[in-house]
This record gives sequence, C-alpha cells and structure tokens, in this order.
Amino acid sequence: MPTLFDDPLNSLPRPPRRLRPGVVHLPNFLPLEKQKALVDQSRDIARSMVKTPLAMTRPKVGSGQMSVHILSLGKHWTSNPYRYVDSVDGVPVPPLPASFVQLARTALDTAVSLDDSLRSWSRAYRPEAALVNFYPPDSSMGMHQDLNEASEAPVISLSIGDTGIFRLGNTENRNKPWDDIPLISGDLIIFGGPNRRAFHGIPSIEAHTAPAGCGLKEGRINITIRQVSL
Repeated sequence: MPTLFDDPLNSLPRPPRRLRPGVVHLPNFLPLEKQKALVDQSRDIARSMVKTPLAMTRPKVGSGQMSVHILSLGKHWTSNPYRYVDSVDGVPVPPLPASFVQLARTALDTAVSLDDSLRSWSRAYRPEAALVNFYPPDSSMGMHQDLNEASEAPVISLSIGDTGIFRLGNTENRNKPWDDIPLISGDLIIFGGPNRRAFHGIPSIEAHTAPAGCGLKEGRINITIRQVSL
C-alpha cells in the first residue's frame, strides 16, 4: 500500500497561503488548458521577434551570461545598465497581451483575501510589463532583487512546466534564512508589501516534472508581470 512518501508532490494538499507579509502562494491557480494557451501565445510572439533586437535571448549580466532565455513584453528589460525601455533600435516592444493583464488582476484579487497588505493595489494595479523567462532543465537564476521598477506594486509570477524551486530571502542581503517553495506548473506567487524588494532566485529545476498538456515538453516558463512606473 502506498505511503505518504510515495505520493508525488502535486497529489498532496497545497492550500493557498500567505508565506510572509506581502507574499502569497496560489497553488494550481491556472488549469492546464489555460497554461497551454499562454505558452502558445508566448511562443507565437517570440517567433515574431526572431532576428530583431527584441528576440528572446540570454541576457548578459555583468561579465557573465544568464542561463535563462528572456522575452520582454510591454516594456523591454535590458541590462548594462539595467532599465526598462519602450523600443530597441527603433523596434517597438510587443504589447502586453490582454490575457496577461487579466491574469494579473485576477491573481491580485484572489491574493488580497489572504493578505490585506495587498488590498490597496487591487484596484490601482497597472500591469505594464511582463518577462517570459524560459528555464532549460539545467538552468538556474541567482539571488537578486527586483529594483528596476519605480513602482512598489507587487510582482505577479506564474510557473508553467517543470517544477522550479523558488528561493525567497530577506530584503537586506543574499544570506540565509531562506524559504524554498516548490512551484508546480500552474502555481502563482505574488510578492509585494514589505517583501517587494526581497532577494529571490531559482536555484534548481526538477527535470521531467512538466505535466502533459501544459504546452512544454521540458523546462519551465515563468511569466512575471509588473507595474513599472509610479
């Protein structure tokens, strides 16, 4: 007879919860068919940007290069120096799809029932930019802060595909203590309020965990939606 330890992670109870002030985890927020629709939509946009300055790419960060591929929508996030821009070499950034805007607003409305510190944003929130991050199975993202937005509005982050370990630290430095939260395909996490500028990263991806029908055979897509301006 199977024991608790034989069950896959996504068969265990995972209720929505407030992890910290301003940080809410919404497991299974998006069903498979809607995950696939977002993946297909993002893939179509990425294909339309091939051979342009806005093509999905692995950005250079400092003297290195990220292992994650990034596509910018609404506004383009660029490094060296870090900033958001509306166009690159005369090519305008693809607009933020209406489906992304609706996702962000629905997620925030859901999260305020678990954390009242997010309530002030539920009507004022203006989704302006999204980063579609593709993580190959062997990729990761180091601990960092989201500091390039003038706004303190919460970041809304959806996971699709392989399970990613979301590491949430403090607002002062990259040091412990950390909280490691497995984000399964369809999970959504919001971080704002006093933890809006917390250090966070993805130390690892659990290969071969993407569910059939999500739109990805391997790897992980993370869609982060942001309000950039005040």
